[in-house]
Amino acid sequence: MRIVIAEDQVLLREGLRMLFVDGGHEVVATLGDADGLLEAIATYQPDLVVADIRMPPTHTDEGARAAQAVKSAYPKLGVLLLSQHIETQHVVDLVSRGGFGYLLKDRVLDVAEFLAAAERVAAGGSALDPQVVAGLVARHDPLGTLTDRERGVLELMAEGLTNNGIAKRLYLSERTVEAHVRHLFTKLSLPESEDGHRRVLAVLAHLGAATPDRGR
Repeated sequence: MRIVIAEDQVLLREGLRMLFVDGGHEVVATLGDADGLLEAIATYQPDLVVADIRMPPTHTDEGARAAQAVKSAYPKLGVLLLSQHIETQHVVDLVSRGGFGYLLKDRVLDVAEFLAAAERVAAGGSALDPQVVAGLVARHDPLGTLTDRERGVLELMAEGLTNNGIAKRLYLSERTVEAHVRHLFTKLSLPESEDGHRRVLAVLAHLGAATPDRGR
């Protein structure tokens, strides 16, 4: 992968750069804020942008807003946001575009898993931190028709796992997971369509239900 990193903490920025380089990837640019992201993308044409959510000047949501601008200008470009805290204001809109990930910074410590998530996002997939998903569910969970197992499968779908990945995580057969997925599609009244699209719709239903203040 060709990667652009936007992170205002110098040590973390350099640590991410070294992590990706050691993983066999090329970091083509590093930035201390979000202002130059679009210019860097136009110049270096990366496969993935990794950005902190909180960056100068206000250290609130500069990275998330920059991510929205990047996905609007380059819909197929993978964007991976990092944060020390769970923030969900922009997540639902961004995940609906594909090629998006949101991980807490301590996930970087598991290098293999972090690199796999980054590669998945660069390839057009998704990667949502389990704590982010759990935080959304804890706020509001109206999906009362789903069983605990179906809800667990949906949460892992939101993390970006395939049926095979979910089966391994839950120690189930892939056929059993496929059955759970079919049931939750039915319970969420998702129309028959290409399976990947239905999975995105299911995740959006999950996240949208978990953020009742969306759009305010």
